Amino acid sequence: MLKLISLLSLLSAAPAMAHAQLTELESRWLQAGQPVIAFARAQGLPIDIIVQPQNAPGAVPLALGYEAGRCKLVLSLRGNAQADSVLQGVPVARQGMMMEAMTAHEIGHCQRYAQGDWHALPRGFVEPPGRQQDKLTSLAQELRETRREEAYADLVALAWMHGRHPGQYQEVLAWMRGVRAGGDSAGGSHATQAWLALADGAGAFDGTASSFEQAQVLWRKGLSGDK
Repeated sequence: MLKLISLLSLLSAAPAMAHAQLTELESRWLQAGQPVIAFARAQGLPIDIIVQPQNAPGAVPLALGYEAGRCKLVLSLRGNAQADSVLQGVPVARQGMMMEAMTAHEIGHCQRYAQGDWHALPRGFVEPPGRQQDKLTSLAQELRETRREEAYADLVALAWMHGRHPGQYQEVLAWMRGVRAGGDSAGGSHATQAWLALADGAGAFDGTASSFEQAQVLWRKGLSGDK
């Protein structure tokens, strides 16, 4: 959970919002994520947008906290080299798509929190006996639960991008795979490669259901093989 200290709360992601107080980079991120945020709010998700006004070296550029029943979408871009490194190699003209995908990822987390499903298995899913929680150390259990939440959020992002930018879907998927490959090793808290492989299949997101519902289908498939 994020501890929200010395943060500037913003009421919406519209271009007119507190514009003079935002940096050019912050405005770009918010503008790129605005369609996702508008959709999520239309679905009833309680979202507040927060921009850290102080330098935040080493922070995750975009993260989600949950406090008092509301999702807190937090931008930490000032003095933060990670804000550049996460988009390293992506042409400037394409960076907005990746920012949009990252926003959709965090909205996936928000939906899980708001539904009361955080770290819960989908309804009807039963762990095989050898992989049940009482067989794991507390650290291994924490890593697995976090990895599964990250996988679900990755799939929400991909379902969103497939629906809104189908022509660029493979580019977004390749970028996401690169981000994950540069992070945790197999079994780590952000090692979602098995789910990303499922998202590369033909027709993975060709349905008419919401991004959340489409993500749930592939998420369950990946859970069956997750140790």
